[in-house]
Amino acid sequence: MNEEIFIDDAENALNVLRQGGIILYPTDTIWGIGCDATNAEAVGKIIALKQRPPQKSFVVLATSEKDILQYTASPDLAVFDYLQTVTKPTTVIYEHALGLAENVINEDGSVAIRICSDEFCRYIIKRFRKPIVSTSANISGEISPANFDEISSTVKQSVDYIVQYRQQDKSRNTASSIIKWKNGVLQIIRP
Repeated sequence: MNEEIFIDDAENALNVLRQGGIILYPTDTIWGIGCDATNAEAVGKIIALKQRPPQKSFVVLATSEKDILQYTASPDLAVFDYLQTVTKPTTVIYEHALGLAENVINEDGSVAIRICSDEFCRYIIKRFRKPIVSTSANISGEISPANFDEISSTVKQSVDYIVQYRQQDKSRNTASSIIKWKNGVLQIIRP
């Protein structure tokens, strides 16, 4: 994909995010359904699309440690050193979420955030200047699609914009690892 098409695709996605819409987009793991992580109404659209219990929290994508510090209170900074040692994309459950939509946050006040490495995601998050929701591109209870071709037509027809970038990629991608880090102790939730 040439740079001009990449930028046009990103701008289309950004326009939808700014208007409170939802997008279907590639991440550093599997394809995701996303929206503004600070907009409860937009998050509600994803809950309805996925037919998932409203109390189930979401993964949020950010681009840097600075973002984590902005959207959580007092994270254990040692987790950032740990993240430098992992090779698989890793989502961390942080306590004390701040400034995010209430329907993104877990009932205990925690939030799952991943510093994303995908070029397209990083570009739109930086331009958007807010974190975005990332949830697997499937109806709750169904198998997460490993690539774009495996995403159901129901999901494709239910979003406001489908990103063109990486649709031809046939790689068999998997979800991220999920960990919890509390008082310097690592707890693996999903390897």
